Parts: sequence; structure tokens; C-alpha cells
Amino acid sequence: MKNSEIIQKTFKEHDGILRLIPNFLPRNFAKAGHRLRLHPDDYYALGTARGAMKERWFSSVISAINGDLAPEDEGLSYVSPTKNIEDKFLFKDACDLLQAELIGDDLYKKYGTWPMFAKFFDYATPLFHHMHLKNEDAALIGRLGKPEAYYFPWQLNNHLGEFPATYFGFDPTVSKEEVKQRLLDYESKDNNITELSRAYRISLGTGWYTPPGVVHAPGSVLTYEPQWNSDVNSVFENVVSGEVYGKDFLVGNCPPEKKNDIDFVMNMMDWEKNIDPDYRKTYFRPPVICDNGDDRYIDKWVCYGNDYIGAKELTILPGQTVRIKDKSAYGCVIIQGHGSIGAYDDAEAAIMLRFGQISGDEYFVSETAANKGVVITNRSNFEPMVILKHFGPNNTDMPKEIK
Repeated sequence: MKNSEIIQKTFKEHDGILRLIPNFLPRNFAKAGHRLRLHPDDYYALGTARGAMKERWFSSVISAINGDLAPEDEGLSYVSPTKNIEDKFLFKDACDLLQAELIGDDLYKKYGTWPMFAKFFDYATPLFHHMHLKNEDAALIGRLGKPEAYYFPWQLNNHLGEFPATYFGFDPTVSKEEVKQRLLDYESKDNNITELSRAYRISLGTGWYTPPGVVHAPGSVLTYEPQWNSDVNSVFENVVSGEVYGKDFLVGNCPPEKKNDIDFVMNMMDWEKNIDPDYRKTYFRPPVICDNGDDRYIDKWVCYGNDYIGAKELTILPGQTVRIKDKSAYGCVIIQGHGSIGAYDDAEAAIMLRFGQISGDEYFVSETAANKGVVITNRSNFEPMVILKHFGPNNTDMPKEIK
């Protein structure tokens, strides 16, 4: 059977919902948080040269920028049409073939593909102070800019790591010259650039929105990150938790002729957003409870208030069956409980996965299926069934402002 026929068959047999295979990524920097529900023996499944598994990507149609040793498909999500992993096909191929039938007319006409993905970000130590590029800067190297959002789920944070606070931007009293001098010191000493920033302690069950061009150093809490289809950054901090980062981390995503131009790097920042005196008020995202819930389920927006990405946390109470409607297509991951989702009667949160294993916790719901409503049953008599759902920019129910 041809790949296109398998994709069509899988899509129709499962009423427009695809089951995705866990997509773990190694990173060769920082320290793993060990909260991805991956078997302890599999954190170095690709070898020590690649680093430990520190991320899991969801509904991804882009490959990761992950060094010369990374295969071409690293970061790309695969669909599981059967319980045999050898039958898998790329989620990207499903998007290319099914087009608007899968992601909806609006997204297909505007972007030609699914425009975002989400990840679990899992580091035991704080990450470096860095920013993601704006569209105009990313375009110079053939990439897209990257807005992103954060949510800190209770279910995946049995410990908070070594530094559960995140730095955002710079203190409003800091000048550009002060920041520039820290970048000029990048190869001569520890530039201690977070001395110029401001940190906020992480509160589980809440989140943030981070625009491109804003420098930030994520804390050591497992984070659910819906984000745009991009993997580009510029790292401003050269020593973190005793680990040294070379200058390529700072300028690796600059055009070749700009790699020694600190003024160019400085101009990649959105300076006014970085020094916003009301940063928390502007970008902190407490959950917003939707008014469609009842005594069977609770629906919350956890990422919202931007033009690119959104996310919900859906909780189905024990023993309940509900039909949940949404305005647009979405990817989702179950983080607690078990039951059924649409035609899949073996939907369940992962407890301990082996690398390369098929699971029952990740799905992609087409726009038609989302509009019609997905029937979800929580088969536990005791535990809630909790699902995180990530959306593109076309869900008109997403709150545009902070409540």
C-alpha cells in the first residue's frame, strides 16, 4: 500500500484523529531533569555524544537544529497507524497530503502547513539567558521567528530542579551599553549577564508568554511550551551552572558576515519589551477557566493573549464521558489518567516509556473532528483525566487579553 493510501486510510478509520509517536530529543548541554517519563536506561539512547534526552516535541513538522550528528528527521513527529512502529509515517506527510482536511482552510491558506508545535522542556539546571529571533532576523538565515508560551503542569513536576525561577529581559534601569559590554566580555570571562535581569519564581499551574526578541533564562521546572515552527536563538549568557558556552551559541544564527558584529546582535533584541516596567502584568498568564464546563469536566486556557499560539488544560472528572468541541485543529497530550479519545479506546498517560516505543498519550485532532466534538471517556473511578491541547493562531475562542 502506498504511503498516501495509508495516510488516508488511517485518517478516515479514526474519524480525523491521528495518534502520534513519542518524539524525544537529546541536547548536548545542561543537565537532564528526568521528568519526561522516560525509562532511566534510555536517557542516552542515542549515545553520550548526543547528550541526554531533555525535550519531547509534539505535533512537529520541523526538524531540530541539533548539531551535525542529528539525523534529518530529528524533531519531526511520526504518526502510528497501527501498533507496529514499522508502519509509522511522518505527521508532516499527513499535513502535506490532507492539507485543509486536517488543519483547516484558514491555516492551510495562510501557512501551507501546521504552523506550530509544542514541547516538554526538562532541565534540572536553569537554561542560559537567550532570546529567539524576530521574523526579520530569522529570515536572513532562511528561518522563522519564534514566539513561545510556557505552562508549568503539576503532574510532571514531582521536583522543581535546582533553580525554579525564570529571568526575563532586563531591569528597566539597565542601559543598552551595559548589556553590550557583557556581550563584548563573552570570550574573556564569565559575563554574569543575569545580574542585569530580573527573575520571577515559578508557580505551578500558571504560565507566561515570551515574544521573540526578549532575552530569558528558563528555570529548572518541566515546562509545557507551545511555540511557533522555529528552533533559532541567540545565547547571551556564556557560563551557566559551571558550564561554558562558546561564542557560536551567541552568533550561530546570525548571517556569516554579521558573526563579529555585536551591534547586529544587540539589534536583534526588542529592547522596549525587554525593559517593560510592567513585565509581569504584560506577560504572566494565570489560567482562564472557560464557561463551557460543568460537573463532568473543567476546561482552562493556559496559554493565550498573543497572535500565534494557544493552549488549554482539559480535566475530565472520574467516570465521566463528555463531547468536547473546539474551533480549530489541535495537538494534545494526556498527562494524567486513562480512557478513550474518539475512536481510540486505549488512550492513557505515559508512566514510563522506552525510547522508540509507541504510546497512547499523544494525538492530533483535525479541524473537522474538533468542530464536531471529540467524545472523551475517563475510565478511572478515582483519578481525573488531564489533557494539554495546543492550538495555532486561528482558534477564535482564545482570550486575546489577560483576564
